Order: sequence, then structure tokens, then C-alpha cells
Amino acid sequence: MSAPGRRVRRVVTDRSGGVSASPYDSFNVADHVGDDPAAVAGNRARLARSVGVRPGAMVWMEPIHGRTIRRIDEPQSGPVLGCDGLVTTARGLVLTALSADCVPLLLADSSAGVVAAVHAGRVGVRLDVAGHAVAAMLDAGATTAGIDALLGPAICGRCYEVPASMQRDVESAAPGSASRTSHGAPGLDLRAGIRGQLLAAGVSQVAVDPRCTLEELTLFSHRRDGVTGRQAGLVWLS
Repeated sequence: MSAPGRRVRRVVTDRSGGVSASPYDSFNVADHVGDDPAAVAGNRARLARSVGVRPGAMVWMEPIHGRTIRRIDEPQSGPVLGCDGLVTTARGLVLTALSADCVPLLLADSSAGVVAAVHAGRVGVRLDVAGHAVAAMLDAGATTAGIDALLGPAICGRCYEVPASMQRDVESAAPGSASRTSHGAPGLDLRAGIRGQLLAAGVSQVAVDPRCTLEELTLFSHRRDGVTGRQAGLVWLS
């Protein structure tokens, strides 16, 4: 059970309801993909209002497809650079993970008051960014028994075709990630691989949003559209 006053909130956005023009239409919240900065700022302000927080309470990062996790305990003046995960114990600080085929991983230990947002792409899965996020949460006071995880929408194993050598490389680091696409080619199911890594790290409470970003047109997909926006996974203590 959650400790009094330590309610965890998680939100995953989609591409509807914003002000960005094509090809970022319409609720793009990423400022590093070529969209009009004013539109991105408007979408971020709209998102903050919709979840009931101040825009300055939202912490953004620019992922580098690595495994670096940073502890953040106060609002930031700009994006957190050089990392693929954020951890905090600060109530009201909204951690965000941007994605458009990669996996937004939202972790929380409500009893300990620790949350984390992680961007996990193919390289991050190979480097076990999920396991590094769990370790950072433990350093902040969480317990493996107390952590639960949500794996947000991402490209699915039926759609994510990769060379066989790449599939073998990721499978060796994240067993269970190898898949076959809908037409029989080698593929990767990143969420399956991350789930296995979380279980190996001692996290047994893992929920998965089954939506595929490539198949679901209400979501941004870089592989489907090329130049496009990003949705966000948010997690915070309220």
C-alpha cells in the first residue's frame, strides 16, 4: 500500500490535442526534432495544465541511447543532458521520458517515495538501462519488492525488424527480446527484453501497455513516419 500522501501518478501522452503542424501534428512535446519551438512550448504548457502541475515542475531529458541515470531533486532550467533516465524522491517533480518507438519505462516505489522515468531503445536495452534505473532507485531508498513498473507503448516484436546479427546481440543481453515479425523476419520485442531484465533485478510487478507505436496511428512512430514528434511518459509523486 502507498504511504499517506505519496500517491504515484503516471501519464502517457499521444499525438492528439496539440498545436504542432504536420509532420509533428499535433501534440509533439519534444524540442529536439525540428518542430516550431513555440508549438512545443504550447504543447508542454497544455500538458502541464491537463495534469495539474506547473510547467516548471516538469523535468525533460534528451536521451543519448545509453544507460546513465541521473538523480534530480529540484526543477531544472532546461533539459537534463547526457542520460536516459531520471530518478527523484521530490514530491511534485514530474519526470518525463520521450519516445517514438522506444520504450518509456515508468518506475515507482510509492512506499519509499521514489520514482524514475527511463527512455529505453535498442541500445539502452542492450546496456540494461532498466537495471541501472532500478539500482539508482535502490540508492535513493527504494526496495525491489516495493518497485512496480509500467512499460509504455513502443514498437512491437511483430513490427520491429532487425538484422539477424543485431537480434542475436540484443538477445544475449536481454533474453526474451528476440522475436519474429509478421512476415517471418528476425525482430526484437524490446518490452519483453526489458521485462526480463526487471525480473532479473528483483522487480516482479511489471505492467505493459500493449499498444504498438507503428501500428497505432494515434501515436508517434519514427520508423513509420521518419520525421515526426514524440509522445511522453510522465511519472511523479503527488
